[in-house]
Amino acid sequence: MIKLCLTILIIVLTSLSVHAKPYGVAMHGMPKYDQTMTHLDYANPNAPKGGTLKHAQRGTFDSVNPFALKGKAAQGLHLVYDRLMRRVWDEPFTLYPLIAEYVEIPKDRSSITIHIDPRARFNDGSAITADDILFTYETLKTQGRPNMRRVYKLIDKTDKLTPLSLKFSFGEGYDQETAMILAMMPVLSKAYWENKTFDSATLTPPVSSGPYTIKSIDVGKNIVYERNPHYWAKDFPVNIGHYNFETISYEYYRDDSVALESFLKGDIDLRRETDSAKWHSLYNDYPAILKTAFPHGRPVKIQSFIFNTRRPPFDDINVRKALNLAFDGDWINTNLYYGHKKRITSFFENSELAAPASNTIWPPPSSKTLRQNLRDASKLLSQAGWDTVDGVRVHRQTGTQLSFEILVQTTDHEKSALNFISHLKRLGITATIRTLDSAAFRDRLNGYEYDMIAYHWTSSLSPGTEQYQYWSCEAATQERRWNFAGICDPDIDTILKTIPETTTRESLISSVRSLDQKLRNHVLTIPLFSTPTDNYLYRESLKHTETTPLYGAVIETWWRE
Repeated sequence: MIKLCLTILIIVLTSLSVHAKPYGVAMHGMPKYDQTMTHLDYANPNAPKGGTLKHAQRGTFDSVNPFALKGKAAQGLHLVYDRLMRRVWDEPFTLYPLIAEYVEIPKDRSSITIHIDPRARFNDGSAITADDILFTYETLKTQGRPNMRRVYKLIDKTDKLTPLSLKFSFGEGYDQETAMILAMMPVLSKAYWENKTFDSATLTPPVSSGPYTIKSIDVGKNIVYERNPHYWAKDFPVNIGHYNFETISYEYYRDDSVALESFLKGDIDLRRETDSAKWHSLYNDYPAILKTAFPHGRPVKIQSFIFNTRRPPFDDINVRKALNLAFDGDWINTNLYYGHKKRITSFFENSELAAPASNTIWPPPSSKTLRQNLRDASKLLSQAGWDTVDGVRVHRQTGTQLSFEILVQTTDHEKSALNFISHLKRLGITATIRTLDSAAFRDRLNGYEYDMIAYHWTSSLSPGTEQYQYWSCEAATQERRWNFAGICDPDIDTILKTIPETTTRESLISSVRSLDQKLRNHVLTIPLFSTPTDNYLYRESLKHTETTPLYGAVIETWWRE
């Protein structure tokens, strides 16, 4: 009887021990999956392995270090580096075990204790230890990208508990998201990196831990990744049905027209089409090419003509409003996009995070009454001190002519800008277009060296500290951030601080909607167009599941028959 009771006690304690370990970690609420999961709902556990996948990439590259500031990193390096925990794409922001077998986070999220999976290995067979994670933290805190430096500097204390466990305690300024971001830390090999210069461009394939390794590099032309048959986490539930291609390559082209030609000839397997005109007309004569519009529920890219409010005349909101009135969005949508796109109204378009339309939000004006819009625009310009003299808009105090340059990178944006310029001429405004290649465009973007630029912001369903990089006063004055509009508003800074501190989904939505309302009323952009689908073209031999997750198509789950 005593022996039976002891056996029962051991079973109960063992069960409690197993279930005491948290599995997934959600930013808000509870994770969708638990320890019983066998694979993610949007992955095919029976997908065959093998074959190749060739992507097209525009521009060039000169480095395989995606974490350093120097150099332009190649595409696809996410395939090489594992992270402590793995994000999934059918939940707003939830992480599941990978290098970290599990993590412990207190209710106030003031720390994170990481327990490394004893099976975790780099691709040279060496074990991943707490020393590697501590080395990664110290390296990226001082030499990594600005967003990493900002978050990692919130760590007040590090404690190595065992060779396979450590604790990060946060200091002043941490928020509810800090632990989540730390849990997504990539892991560098200390043995490989400690005697090398980290903050520099390099083309030497590193020791890493991901499902692929770098097979070959032709600098600036292509990079090929090879599936690692000995990948330590290949049988993890979050990886089942993923990483099915034997090799994945990124072929670089100087511009999109050359990349398109290569795709149509069959040299490239997959193309994401963002040009609505091409999507609806170009591919009809290519029966071997399949077309699928994958619906998604994430906020769309906020494609816009962005005002640089650091510079006159765009430091005046009346000028910004006037130029919005001069933009003929209806004509552009009908003639360039076949009427299939929707004009963007919110900085969190296509999600529950968008502030509802109200009388307190300045909306992008409809262009159905363009003639009246131009009259209203002229009045706003006069209020801002810009009068018409001999058909030219000049400032009544300085005599300066109202003129500016629009930087674009695509023919799509160039066509929209040309139509816009034709209406600006009717207001006496002179605008010019400059089309730049990828490298030159990025340089101007990083240095905020433009009057107006055609670009975008991207947000997730769980906005957090990245919003500080988009909209804060600090980011407005620091190069290589993403405050492209140069907005600086103390009220917005206050809202930005509340977003990562929210503890419920409801409070997050409320804070983000408040941010959206403030941004829209600043009139920082001339919003362009979006579609709530990912439009892909691909070879018949490429296959995917019928289930599309919340964030859209996940190419890592595709396979070749």
